[in-house]
Amino acid sequence: MRTHLQNQESENSRSHHETLTRLRYVVTLAMSQTIVILIPVLLLLLSVRLVMTDLYLRLEYQRPGFPADRYGWDSSVRLDYGHYGIRYLLSSRDIAYLRDLEIEGKTAFAPDELAHMEDVKGVTRAAMLVLTVSLMMFIVFAGFLLYRSETRPAFLRAVSQGGFGTLGIAGMLMILALVSWDFFFDSFHAMFFDAGTWRFHNSDTLIRLYPPQFWFDSAIVVGVLTIGGALLCAFVPRWWLRRQARHVTVAE
Repeated sequence: MRTHLQNQESENSRSHHETLTRLRYVVTLAMSQTIVILIPVLLLLLSVRLVMTDLYLRLEYQRPGFPADRYGWDSSVRLDYGHYGIRYLLSSRDIAYLRDLEIEGKTAFAPDELAHMEDVKGVTRAAMLVLTVSLMMFIVFAGFLLYRSETRPAFLRAVSQGGFGTLGIAGMLMILALVSWDFFFDSFHAMFFDAGTWRFHNSDTLIRLYPPQFWFDSAIVVGVLTIGGALLCAFVPRWWLRRQARHVTVAE
């Protein structure tokens, strides 16, 4: 009787262990695949956020070859007023922040420009929310996978796969932007804004502060930063996994 009970307990214990093993496998797989998806989102949005800074504006306005304003503003005017747009987009300020702005004694932005900036702020807020949520998920999942030695390789492989995926996506977008910038720019705006709400005259403040060359340069910088991050994500984990494998081989 005792032997039968012991056998039953042993079988239950083995079954419980197998269930936990399967559960860990499923959780590890789900977290790993989520990380693969999160990597492109994080790299792209982090690159966009790095471009949305006063430092980038200053570097862009002062770089050799940046087109001068055809209506007479020198670079100091752009430096003085260009940051207002970024600060509006990244803060809790309402549109009055831009509506009340004056340049050379005149109202800076026309009503249609203000309406577009409100639309842009909505897109920016959504993007930053996605960035925040994605970053939090990545930190939690990375912590879970890195905590146990047996799941660390899964994390490293996921980061590497995400890096290679990002290289493919960012590479294609970079090529499209370089080969057909107008199509790339128009398609991007058509995805997020109503038709006719994002086109302005060359004499409008938005174009004078942020001319087409500014957006082309910004897209290229975002692409370069994203690809740079993707290269690190793709190859550093692979190098680390090979290094660990060599150490295991030597130890044996």
